[in-house]
Amino acid sequence: MADADPDRPFTAHAAAPAPAIPRGRMVLLFAVMLTTAAGNTAMQSVMPSIGTALRIDDVWISLAYSWSALLWVVCAPFWAKRSDQRGRKAMMALGLLGFVVSFSLCGFTLWLGLTGYLPAVLALCLFAAARSLYGGFGSAAPPAVQAYVASRTPRAERTQALSLIASSFGLGTVIGPALAPLMVLPFLGLTGPFLIFALIGVATLVALRMRLPNDTPSYPARGTAYDAPYSGSPTAERAAPLEEDDEDAEIPGGPHRLRWFEARLRPWVVVGLIGGHAQAMVLGIAGFLVLDRLGLRATPAEGTGPVGLVLMAGALATLLAQWGLIPRFNLGPRAATLSGIATAAVGVAMLGVASDIYLIALSFAVASLGFGLFRPGSTSGTSLAVTRAEQGQASGITASVAGASYIYAPALGVWLYNHSDFLGFGLIIALCAIVFVYGALSLQSDAALTHQR
Repeated sequence: MADADPDRPFTAHAAAPAPAIPRGRMVLLFAVMLTTAAGNTAMQSVMPSIGTALRIDDVWISLAYSWSALLWVVCAPFWAKRSDQRGRKAMMALGLLGFVVSFSLCGFTLWLGLTGYLPAVLALCLFAAARSLYGGFGSAAPPAVQAYVASRTPRAERTQALSLIASSFGLGTVIGPALAPLMVLPFLGLTGPFLIFALIGVATLVALRMRLPNDTPSYPARGTAYDAPYSGSPTAERAAPLEEDDEDAEIPGGPHRLRWFEARLRPWVVVGLIGGHAQAMVLGIAGFLVLDRLGLRATPAEGTGPVGLVLMAGALATLLAQWGLIPRFNLGPRAATLSGIATAAVGVAMLGVASDIYLIALSFAVASLGFGLFRPGSTSGTSLAVTRAEQGQASGITASVAGASYIYAPALGVWLYNHSDFLGFGLIIALCAIVFVYGALSLQSDAALTHQR
């Protein structure tokens, strides 16, 4: 008899299904994503003020992330494939370690620049180098978490399951900006959030290593643990217990290597890439827009609170989309993607004319609500377009597509915004329109995608 899968929940009888992912393990997965998201949005809250304090042009602050984003694109598929071979837990731990080391070095180099021990330009260059550690090694965690969840949920429920994981990012983007102003401490200054979140990352890494069991690398595409606990029919798994691997049988000899633009994935990759660029531009502009329209350029330290407030408003709207709208209306990938990108375009148009903190926060919230629908929709669409055996590769493609959006889009958005509000926001709205039209013509229907094979 085959060895038991250490990650498969024990059930006394097939008729009494247990959760595919026990609650305690789901909390750990949630914490991995939450920690990195909170840390990164806390960083986004303070970086416009740090750049202003260092007297470095906005566009160079945005470009400091580019090398890290490029490494994310290159490395995420590699780590996703490694997670199929080495197990998901090992890649999650590697990603958290990359986060901790990167944030520690980023905070230290920026502190040296702000205190005058290093020239501003050198401090920013060292920051970019330290940030690249997150792109190179931090990219191991999200594909592993996504593949862990995707391989344990049926097709009809995968959108909601991935939405729950995506919402950990949403919750992190609430917590990060909320805590960032409190972490600006007397000695650490604006670099406090970097160093404190590095310590939080250490605690999460320890909990992951101690509490999440080691997983068998071959589990994603085998066995009956995936469909049985979620079967929509009370007799499905008993009537045909071996048919649950039909998805994997579609490709003799196992899954082949997935390409970004192969026929099954092309529509989802295109909408994810173009829509991701629009989202990256909005995020890149947001902090600098708050400083400009509230007249805080002369006192950058005072900008952390208002920037954090705007980012929190957007994060709460994202949570509303992912925790409320998607499960409440049972939105499939196509519906979530198209409705989300249309809503985002409306929010961006509002943001282009907002002049005070309340309108800025409201506009950013509307845009974030849209992207909060769009991102899980395109992510789950990519997952559903391939077989269960290919989930590791699909999650790597999803992560690299997301990373590609941040190679140059934030800097381009900031550069256009500094020249003309119309150019910056006009391009973002145009990208949203392209996604909507292309998606309406090309994306597969939700009924076909979520049909359990």
